[in-house]
Amino acid sequence: MRAELCAALLARSGRHNMVCLTGDLGFMALEPLRERLGERFINCGVAEQNMVGVAAALAHEGMEVWVYTIAPFAYARAFEQIRNDVCPQALPVRLLGNGGGYGYGVMGPTHHALEDYGVLLTLPGVTAHVPAFDEDVAPVVERAAAAAGPCYIRLGRGELPARARLPPYAPWRRLAAGEGPVVVAAGPLAGVAWSAVDALANLRPELWVVSELPLSANPPPAALAERIACTGRLCVIEEHVAQGGVGAMLAVWALNAGIAVPRFRHLHAAGYPSHLYGSQAFHRRESGLDAGSIRQALLELAA
Repeated sequence: MRAELCAALLARSGRHNMVCLTGDLGFMALEPLRERLGERFINCGVAEQNMVGVAAALAHEGMEVWVYTIAPFAYARAFEQIRNDVCPQALPVRLLGNGGGYGYGVMGPTHHALEDYGVLLTLPGVTAHVPAFDEDVAPVVERAAAAAGPCYIRLGRGELPARARLPPYAPWRRLAAGEGPVVVAAGPLAGVAWSAVDALANLRPELWVVSELPLSANPPPAALAERIACTGRLCVIEEHVAQGGVGAMLAVWALNAGIAVPRFRHLHAAGYPSHLYGSQAFHRRESGLDAGSIRQALLELAA
């Protein structure tokens, strides 16, 4: 999604108050933005804490601030500065974290972001955007630009199935209608889930994707709530740990809404069960987040 991000930011670069900060990352992707912005494109070096402090100061002075680095460096390394410099003042600093989930594969846990939006959403006023497909990046950038407070954009790799017809962007979208179990996927795993659902035509699962959090700001639409209440079977899929994830949010939402979900499955990042590091596909398989595991989980949920 980096190319789409660069294009979306280039489209905004005519604004004289726009500034982009990077932590010495973005090579082979953001060079056109660097050339367009000139001195408003600032390489802060390998100093993410300082970068977020600078971003807070620039936002305080009325600048439109975008901060780019890989996801774990965006939320984990600079957490104190986000907590103390950005959030108490509700400053509109936009954190761009590339490679969410297991996106950086063999680089291992130091480069993985398995608890990112869960951690950041504990802070006051933060919103999180998790685009699912390449086509989502441009509208997500526009929505983040309009946000009054801090926000985090988790970027990954778009995995739109071949011949799939993607609905226009919205915080919640129904990708496949059906009378079977309800499936809610977060971010790029929606493409994997879509392929799995298409292979279960007889089961007819209904698939939704959520791309904006928390649910208090973007609650499930009425059509989704009705389907969950009707079927009582819900499967939530996300490349994020269980704690603080969409599965936990939806479980609390259902309790508060008085919706009974007697059959519930949460497929989530399981960390490193084998204590080995490999590709993103390897870690997804270990966590049961590949298409085959998703199909099996839905068959069990419908049984």
